[in-house]
Amino acid sequence: MKKIFFSIKKLLILYFILFFYFIQAQKNSDSISIESLQDVVTFGKKKSLEVIPHQQISKEELDKVNGLSVADAVRLFSGVQLKDYGGVGGIKTVNIRGMGSQHVGVFYDGVSLGNAQNGTVDLGKFSLDNMESISLYNGQKSEILQSAKDFATASSIYLKSKKPIFLENKKNNIGIQFRTGSFALINPSVLWEQKISPTLSSSLNLEYLNSNGKYKFRYRKNGLDTIAIRTNGNISAFRAEWNLNGIIKNGTWSLKNYYYDSDRQIPGAVIKNSYQRYQFEKQWDRNYFVQGTLEKDINPRYKVLIHAKYANDYTHYYDHTVLGDYVSKHFDNVYKQQEFYISLAQQYKLFDFWNIALATDYQFNHLTTNFYKNRNPKRNAEWVALSSNFNWNRLKFQTSVLGSFIQDQVADQSTEANSRNEFTPSFFASYKLLKNIYFTFHAFYKQIFRMPTFNDLYYTEIGSSNLKPEYVSQYDIGLHISHKFSEGILTNISATVDGYYNEVKDKIVAFPRGQQFRWAMFNIGEVKIRGIEISTQSTWQLMEHMQMYTHINYTFESAQDVTGGLTGQSTYKNQIPYIPKNSGNLLVGSTFKTWDLSYSLVYTGSRYSSSENIKSNYLPEWITHDINFTKLIPMKNMNLKAGIEVSNLFNKQYEIVLNYPMPGRSYRISLRAEL
Repeated sequence: MKKIFFSIKKLLILYFILFFYFIQAQKNSDSISIESLQDVVTFGKKKSLEVIPHQQISKEELDKVNGLSVADAVRLFSGVQLKDYGGVGGIKTVNIRGMGSQHVGVFYDGVSLGNAQNGTVDLGKFSLDNMESISLYNGQKSEILQSAKDFATASSIYLKSKKPIFLENKKNNIGIQFRTGSFALINPSVLWEQKISPTLSSSLNLEYLNSNGKYKFRYRKNGLDTIAIRTNGNISAFRAEWNLNGIIKNGTWSLKNYYYDSDRQIPGAVIKNSYQRYQFEKQWDRNYFVQGTLEKDINPRYKVLIHAKYANDYTHYYDHTVLGDYVSKHFDNVYKQQEFYISLAQQYKLFDFWNIALATDYQFNHLTTNFYKNRNPKRNAEWVALSSNFNWNRLKFQTSVLGSFIQDQVADQSTEANSRNEFTPSFFASYKLLKNIYFTFHAFYKQIFRMPTFNDLYYTEIGSSNLKPEYVSQYDIGLHISHKFSEGILTNISATVDGYYNEVKDKIVAFPRGQQFRWAMFNIGEVKIRGIEISTQSTWQLMEHMQMYTHINYTFESAQDVTGGLTGQSTYKNQIPYIPKNSGNLLVGSTFKTWDLSYSLVYTGSRYSSSENIKSNYLPEWITHDINFTKLIPMKNMNLKAGIEVSNLFNKQYEIVLNYPMPGRSYRISLRAEL
């Protein structure tokens, strides 16, 4: 325990910025400056809009994150466990509060990023270059004017792309950036923002990434202690994003086109001597979607929000791996997904203190593969959410009921899953305890369900069409305090403490059914999760042009497998896989005129790779240290920004996923020109 508490002292971050609506964020983000953390405090009145606190990383803070993708940023959120299979090209998914990646909704500019095949989103595909902010909500947002799908997940990550801002008489902004560094990294990008008219603007962001993915790692298992080189993590990826943003009378609209194309080798598991054997896993991805949003106040009491989206995803997976002298495996699979989605949300103000909203969504998904006996599953899904919020003096209350209606169609109707009609409620409340200080008590209860994915239901030799959805009950209570000081070097401070309890029933798990390569899916799992999150944030004005900021975050989580039945007693009340009991992070930074230096630390406690908490499944704790240094160089017609990043400063050898070693110390340098 002493070792744990010693580590806790050194770590951890709470990112907690004030809540504000989308339109207000547009109006207030007029510039990026070295005093951005001060600007956060000036929005204090916006807190009155929020029922449950959320976590957010602003554009200024994203510039201080060591990393290339959204996955590198979300690991700094409280309660998040990142699954990273290693290297620049490794797949990266997140698990929040122990409930699994499929219970995390990811929304890009308000519209859900989906994957009906396996229910997860690879956050490594989304760059930080064009992000305005990243937010994390446990439960759901405090807004009720939102799509019905926003109510359908246990936790949500919201990605907000940068909106063009034109100063003085400028009609365009151009940003050119180039990064290079370890693993033969080449990463150029360009951002072009154009003011078409006073009410219309566009932005085009292009990015290319190439890396050989090679890095040294130390292998110390099964009686071996040697240095090897990870050679199967190369990636070549291109991303293009075009946005059109418009203003209409009493409203706004936007159109987004997104294209991602990658060719990458997948780093396989490292087992005894396997790194010396032939291993070749490769994946080609082509992802495209177009989406539009319209938000308009019809009159002072009635407003509407419309979302529409079409997505087309192509994945080609090839695996030819020699496992031993006479054993090999070979797969050459193609997956094609199509998605169509539309949503209409309406809000009506009954009284100044009471709003109601109704949202209706429809989504169609279709998956085709080149498998033998391909079932070509199709899914029609409808969601209807009736919600209400109440804001009376110190009391804020929000409630909703979500109806989810799912119908599947497959080529072989005998294996078609039953239709599902589910109703799930939620209740959120907060109360301001003190009159003159923002000190609140908050609590929520939410019930949701997760429909099994196409892989769960229809994957050859594995899927079971009789699977039930997973049911989740979430409970949360907490305290939040924040204060701005008019005198002294401490300018503002905020802190949040949350205790939570989650139950996951009918958990979907896989079991062998007599042969090594023949598995089946069952509903027998039950997990009970108890946790505490403690977070603080502060800003210090040390002198006229020098500011310091600190974020500290700590999470304790007990996520126990309480399943009986087929699993017997061997895993009863064991910690579920990859969930540490202790985790957290720390961010300390300082700005001085045009200089910026930040230091971050990420700590993950010991975990197990299986529900059997035995020595052979034990993964030790690890701590990594990162440094980020930038210098802004103002020039006559442009600004230059040079930076250097050092990740894993002390070359820690560790694994996030068993047998997938992570890179040691690495470097990146960057140069950005803004015209």
